[in-house]
Amino acid sequence: MTDVVISSACRTPIGSFQGALGALSASELGAVAVREAVKRAGVDPGKVERAIIGNVLSAGMGQAPARQAVIKSGLPVSVAAITVNKVCGSGLQAVMFARREILFGDAQVIVAGGMESMTNSPYVLPQARAGYRMGNGQIIDTMIHDGLWDPYKNFHMGNCGDMVAAKYGFSREDQE
Repeated sequence: MTDVVISSACRTPIGSFQGALGALSASELGAVAVREAVKRAGVDPGKVERAIIGNVLSAGMGQAPARQAVIKSGLPVSVAAITVNKVCGSGLQAVMFARREILFGDAQVIVAGGMESMTNSPYVLPQARAGYRMGNGQIIDTMIHDGLWDPYKNFHMGNCGDMVAAKYGFSREDQE
């Protein structure tokens, strides 16, 4: 079996909601992490074959957010890129997909991780494309709707965390 290793680790810059990093898109933040991860690994950027990057709040980002991060990072345009959306597990799922590609012999050097910018998650106006003839429209906050709302139980994901903690007896201290 092929040994798969994570040769470096770093994360996107951490800011606060609507804070100093708010002017940077998720793909710009992701590009910083991609560039630094490759540098820390001591890998020639030309050896990177793929990038698999998780991103949940992609409304308004434009096509192929992972590809945007790759190009903005300075990696060669030949690097294939895949965006993964698996809510909170997107970045970890990206790493798992990268491992599989290496195990199956599809690639040898892959950048994997995640990127997000809640500050840049837009509001949307559903049904506006068809036009409103009369009455009110509803503006939807995609940060909540696409990222922080359970569509099955119809409540905030923070409630899910509280429910799981109560079910398994995890204290706040245990979680931290």
